[in-house]
Amino acid sequence: MPTPTTEERRNARVILNRLKKEYPEISTALDYVDPWNLLVATVLSAQTTDANVNKVTPVLFERWPTPEDLAAANPEEVEEVIFSTGYYRQKTKSIISLAADLVDRDDGVVPADLDELVKLRGVGRKTASVVLAEAFGIPAIAVDTHVKRVSNRLGLVSASDPVKIESALKALYPERDWEAVSMRFIQFGRDVCDARKPRCVGCLLADRCSYPDKTRE
Repeated sequence: MPTPTTEERRNARVILNRLKKEYPEISTALDYVDPWNLLVATVLSAQTTDANVNKVTPVLFERWPTPEDLAAANPEEVEEVIFSTGYYRQKTKSIISLAADLVDRDDGVVPADLDELVKLRGVGRKTASVVLAEAFGIPAIAVDTHVKRVSNRLGLVSASDPVKIESALKALYPERDWEAVSMRFIQFGRDVCDARKPRCVGCLLADRCSYPDKTRE
């Protein structure tokens, strides 16, 4: 990955500063009380809304509050609880497997380390980075579809691979700002930079955007 130029770093800083001003206080919309809750909730959030996840996690954690409990759960019963989040069979397999791995490898304690987190079945870099940044306050950049879309449209990166996007964004921003990137890019993607109909008129980053297919109304 090429080292960013001074101008590229300056442009990236302007973009993030504007997003910080627009979203001065921001964090994940997933409800959680500890890293274990957030880890499972983030896995469940794939291909659905955070609101949907927040409806099922209270029931899920009431019935299976610990990794030990979930590792021993009946998959069919878990499927019934998380059905409304979509892809419920695969998600059930993922959260039961990661619970079992957590018990076997980490004594049921969520590790505050990216390399250790991604060893858990069902946990990718995005999920691990969310947990690190949100639950542990450790600098990390989580790349989801919104971060991928926004960072490419703004010309901050030119890549489709999440790992390359993460690397490029980490090169553009100092470590102290990594935690500020993901959730602001995600919220901006939801509010303004929509995948199909971006609201380009009046966009606070219109002058910084290289996206060729801007909407005109």
